[in-house]
Amino acid sequence: MSGIESLKKVLESIILNPKYAPFLAVLKAARNGAVYGAKVRFPHALVMIFMFRSGTIQEKLKLIFRATKTHAQNLAKYATIYKTTMLLLRYMGSEPGKEGPYDTFFAGLLGGYVVFGRRSKRGHISSVSKQIVIFVFARVILALAELSIRPSVGIIRSNELSKRIGHDAWPVFAAMSWGSVMWLFRWYPETLQTGLRSSMDYIYVQSDHWDSLRNFLVYNK
Repeated sequence: MSGIESLKKVLESIILNPKYAPFLAVLKAARNGAVYGAKVRFPHALVMIFMFRSGTIQEKLKLIFRATKTHAQNLAKYATIYKTTMLLLRYMGSEPGKEGPYDTFFAGLLGGYVVFGRRSKRGHISSVSKQIVIFVFARVILALAELSIRPSVGIIRSNELSKRIGHDAWPVFAAMSWGSVMWLFRWYPETLQTGLRSSMDYIYVQSDHWDSLRNFLVYNK
């Protein structure tokens, strides 16, 4: 057996040992966070930066790499903090070895503040962090809205009324969302996230300007 195969066998015996599983899960979560962050951010940054950012190819590639790195690092850090905190709370609670009902909330709270909530030395919060938090926030609000009309846990106790609200709520939500964002874009565009503002400018503002057939059909003026 070669040295590499021997080392592989030893490592596999360690990672497959149930005694180490809770601690190795922290490492695995960090790895998964980094991989997922890179997979999600790279294609998005590639398209958005090449379409809407000016500069040389080298400058654009640097921006893509920076955004991808930031997203991957943020998710890896958050996963590490969350998993580590959950592990500590499990053994520090009133019933050691058992997960408490609010452990997930407090672990998420700590990770969210440390990774996404704190400002840089210059007082800024990265655009990547803002996008991730907004992404999560939107889905939390939708989930809480659904829970609020669920008879077993929400404020609506009638099954019939719950179904009616669930059926009618989405059209109202969609209309209000688009009406609000168009109003904000028209009168207070600086309040919108940069990527969203750039996309809307491309669709709704640049479509008002052309001086030839070529930049009417092929590309914007």
